[in-house]
Amino acid sequence: MEGVAQKAAKAEQQAQATATLRDQQRAQLAQIPLPTKSLYADVHDPSAWENPFLAVGANMLTLRILLPDTNPSALGDGSFLRPKAARQQEIQLRPADLANAVVAIPAGAWHYGRVIAVAESPETSRADRAKVRRNVEAAIKQLNDLGIVVEEWPGR
Repeated sequence: MEGVAQKAAKAEQQAQATATLRDQQRAQLAQIPLPTKSLYADVHDPSAWENPFLAVGANMLTLRILLPDTNPSALGDGSFLRPKAARQQEIQLRPADLANAVVAIPAGAWHYGRVIAVAESPETSRADRAKVRRNVEAAIKQLNDLGIVVEEWPGR
C-alpha cells in the first residue's frame, strides 16, 4: 500500500511542477501582444509570412522565425545590403521541445502579434499522413495551451 501512495504523491508533484512551468511559459508569452488579424489576413504564401511558422513532419518539427531588423533606418531595408533572408532561421526540433522553443523566440520576431502559422511539412509521404496529422493536432494543442493563436494552413 505504501508504494501506491508514494507513487501517487510523486505523480502529483510532477503534475504541479508541469503546471508551474506552463504558467511561467504563459506569463513570458503574455508580454507579446495579441495578434492583429488585419496584418496577416491577406498572407497566403509561407515565404511571405513574417511571424513564426511551424512545419510539422512525422518525427520532427521545423520552426522558421524571422528575426527583427536591428537597424532602425529604412535605408536599404530588404535590399542587397540588408536582405530579409539573412534574418531568417530554421530550427529542427522534437515535438516535446516545442513549448520551450516558442518561449525562446525573441519578442521582435512576432510581427503580427502572438500567432503562429502551422502546416504539414511538404516532404510528408502518403504513408506518414496520419502520423503527421496527429502531430499537427498535438502541436496546435500545445500552442493553444500557451495562449498562442494558431493559423492552420492547408498542406502543400
